Amino acid sequence: MQTEIRPEWITYEEARCLVGLSRTTLWRIVKSGAVKSASVGRAARINRASLEEYMEREARGGHS
Repeated sequence: MQTEIRPEWITYEEARCLVGLSRTTLWRIVKSGAVKSASVGRAARINRASLEEYMEREARGGHS
């Protein structure tokens, strides 16, 4: 049995596929500080758990 590897930090493209938002929308969310991100050189990564938590908050009406 093979274990699925779920990286903690994902690319914008992976995030886009995961939540179905455009790259521009993701960039705005990250820039606002609502989702954790990190940049190393030119490589930008989004924290998967932070993005998933953001989407859950939005699904509940954007509160909490």
